[in-house]
Amino acid sequence: MNDKRVRVVIRGGVQGVGFRASCQREAIAAGVAGWVCNQWDGSVEALLAGPEEAVDRLIRWCHVGPRWADVESVELYPIASGEQAAGDEPLAGFRIR
Repeated sequence: MNDKRVRVVIRGGVQGVGFRASCQREAIAAGVAGWVCNQWDGSVEALLAGPEEAVDRLIRWCHVGPRWADVESVELYPIASGEQAAGDEPLAGFRIR
């Protein structure tokens, strides 16, 4: 099984609709580690890490989001094995930042 690590930026009506809490629930259920946070520009950013199938499933979920979200776009920034994302710390569980 291959592990995958990717930074995801979700744009649209994604703040104030429960996106972060829903993403956390989906990630925990899928066995994906990382974090999710709101950005100043109205987007939501997430770092997803775990088995490739589980990360891909969460990426597909990000294209839809929770019920009240209006996702316009999802940008993916793969992180190479062994490479660290800016401000990255060791991942354990999935948290809202």
